[in-house]
Amino acid sequence: MSPTQTELSAQRTQMVEWQLHRRDIRNPRVLDAFREVPREEFVPPQHAGEAYEDQPLPIGAGQTISQPYMVAVMTQALELAGDETVFEVGTGSGYQAAILSRLVRHVYTIEKFAELSARARERLQRLGCANVTCLIGDGSQGYPPAAPFRAIVVTAAAPAVPRTLTDQLADGGRLVIPVGELFSQELLLVRKLEGKVNQSRVNYCRFVPLTGKYGWDTWNGSPN
Repeated sequence: MSPTQTELSAQRTQMVEWQLHRRDIRNPRVLDAFREVPREEFVPPQHAGEAYEDQPLPIGAGQTISQPYMVAVMTQALELAGDETVFEVGTGSGYQAAILSRLVRHVYTIEKFAELSARARERLQRLGCANVTCLIGDGSQGYPPAAPFRAIVVTAAAPAVPRTLTDQLADGGRLVIPVGELFSQELLLVRKLEGKVNQSRVNYCRFVPLTGKYGWDTWNGSPN
């Protein structure tokens, strides 16, 4: 039997408290965004009952929706103030974009798989996320027409930080990206200040591989 809306709402409240707040997610704006966005809308119907478990779930095309905690870690690390234009690489289900839409001025999100992008766009429109633009293409190359971005989040694992993305990061901007081997990565926070970039580790993680010109399919040992 599918859970009722009342049950899902209670599960969402419990998820925010136990999986996020009681760990290390303390930004009140981030926590409020997770209280507002119904994760069950971003998973296949057969997985609705698992929507608030602390785990990734399949969404088709060999992709997943990340566990709520990891989405929260990445979002909090961006240190969003509310007036930013954000670029997301890897729309997937659209859940991360929906969270970001509550926190910034505008979100550009790009997805390689057209069918995933179409489904995400429909969900986001249905939920009233009018400040999200869905794109189809190679996210590893960024999106120059809307750059520079005050924040960039990459939801797939890269072999190195693509210089195309740091080049499209505004001065004072922040990039959150998983970097490492195919099956184990570090979540990095990259800051750009006066044209220079520095990076620090936020957490350990495991994401699906980043594809594209500066992803794993053409990796030659260089970020360019």
